Amino acid sequence: MRNQAKMVAGRKAVEYIENGMTVGLGTGSTAYYFIDELGRQIRTGHLQNIQAVATSKRSKEQAESLGIKVVSLDMVEYIDVLVDGADETTPDGSGIKGGGGALLYEKIVAMAAKKSIWIVTPDKVVETLGAFPLPIEIVPFGSLRLFDNLNQMGLNPQFRRLDNDSLFITDSGNYILDLHLESIQAPHQLALELDRMVGVIEHGLFLDLTDRIIVGYENGETHLFSCDRGAMQS
Repeated sequence: MRNQAKMVAGRKAVEYIENGMTVGLGTGSTAYYFIDELGRQIRTGHLQNIQAVATSKRSKEQAESLGIKVVSLDMVEYIDVLVDGADETTPDGSGIKGGGGALLYEKIVAMAAKKSIWIVTPDKVVETLGAFPLPIEIVPFGSLRLFDNLNQMGLNPQFRRLDNDSLFITDSGNYILDLHLESIQAPHQLALELDRMVGVIEHGLFLDLTDRIIVGYENGETHLFSCDRGAMQS
């Protein structure tokens, strides 16, 4: 039934897409439903002259299989609307992303987007971030030294691994460390500390980067949160 809620949120987000837009395609199980519905709307002619920028190989392949034109970020001046999921979000739009391993590309695309929409299920909406492990993407060179530094800081890092116990490798060829923090009381301060660490390419704290959160429910209803970055009109 949770997939039903994801589908509801994804389909609702397509209502914010207009003809001629450049659309950012997020990554993850909820973004999957948005991409699926976007492709259907294009095939039926309800949306025309749409091009998209994908945040991962998975999303790119899905979009192209549905007939969505995918272009490089460097080929567009900006993205009109980015639609993506979130692993955790507060109602005011502070979030953790990167559970699917695409946090670097997701943040690059988010920075290029004029408007950003997150699509989530109710369990993703929290009062305080941190129950979901915070991903950080790091360069392989010196990764054990960085791991030790983070561990000494009390950030409880773990290398992300696949089911066969091999290290997870991002689309950029980097590693991911998941920080098991339980609660993040000062996300902006932590983001600044991680930004300053040599070897950290990007972190999964997405702060002040979204305009609207769409929460989908199993019964087909949605709830909308408008965020301070610049709320969209209903």
